Amino acid sequence: MEFNFDEHPHKRLNILTGEWVMVSPHRTKRPWQGKVETVNNTPRPQYDASCYLCPGNTRSDGSVNPPYTGPYAFTNDFSSLLQDTPEGNVNKNNLLQATSERGICRVICFSPRHDLTLPQMEVKAIEAVITLWQTEFKDLSTSHSWIKHIQIFENKGDVMGCSNPHPHGQIWAQSSVPVEPAKEGVQFLKYYQENKKSLLSAYLEVELESQERMILENEHFVALVPFWAVWPYETMIISKRQVQNILEFTEVEKTALAEILKQLTIKYDNLFETSFPYSAGMHQAPVNDGDHPEWHWHMHFYPPLLRSATVKKFMVGYEMLANPQRDITPEQAAKKLRDLSLEHYLG
Repeated sequence: MEFNFDEHPHKRLNILTGEWVMVSPHRTKRPWQGKVETVNNTPRPQYDASCYLCPGNTRSDGSVNPPYTGPYAFTNDFSSLLQDTPEGNVNKNNLLQATSERGICRVICFSPRHDLTLPQMEVKAIEAVITLWQTEFKDLSTSHSWIKHIQIFENKGDVMGCSNPHPHGQIWAQSSVPVEPAKEGVQFLKYYQENKKSLLSAYLEVELESQERMILENEHFVALVPFWAVWPYETMIISKRQVQNILEFTEVEKTALAEILKQLTIKYDNLFETSFPYSAGMHQAPVNDGDHPEWHWHMHFYPPLLRSATVKKFMVGYEMLANPQRDITPEQAAKKLRDLSLEHYLG
């Protein structure tokens, strides 16, 4: 018997983390008898008087939103990180260790309209969100020298823990580099020191030649399913030009990023004809930490849906105790996404 990627179990290396993922493509043939979620496709109003993110409304802490007409940012009323956290640490025989963490958590409302998500917004409106991301990144990194990492992300959909359906994301700026970007930083630096080249630039060359996992491409960005993807329809947007962070994008690149963000999220919605849930976020170089010529900006999308709008993927059992595992191959996922229309299913 000859080994076949599409038929036989195998492991794939995630070059960004140095970790492995198990792929079990033969399992897609099994019938599904697990949990099936209900889907709420009830249209939302353009304005919701009870929404604490809509323009002019009062938030839960008593603050009042201005009548904003574009993207709008404010400090989270219930931040997970606090700027005035005092310094402190615990170390009991190197076994019980803890240290204080300072940070600032910002909320980014993408649009004043309660009923829109990124795939339904105009490219110019998404550009305005990118501009606000840049402004926030610059303000946070230059105004607070103690900030070492800035995480820009979005949780979309209640299955991803999103507590408010109004289109919004978050920015967490903190005093240390968290686990996932730290792992990537190690791999980026190792490859750069050995090859004097960006790890993702080299990876892009392979993917552009192969085309197997490509979904979208324009002059400045690529959207693809990573060779090592864990989630069923996980994707990644990578800048063709190596930049360390979002501030380095030109106006032309910002437009191209807005276009590919809209196109990718349209394909997600079209896959199961639902407002597709995901957690998405950018990984970029640490700040206030010197030069990082090894770093290459990219954006991860981690959606939980597996077979339909009502069947989710959970990380359980072997995946929690051993290592991540997936059934549908990255190549199969990429083809499904690639073949979808760029016209939103709702018109």
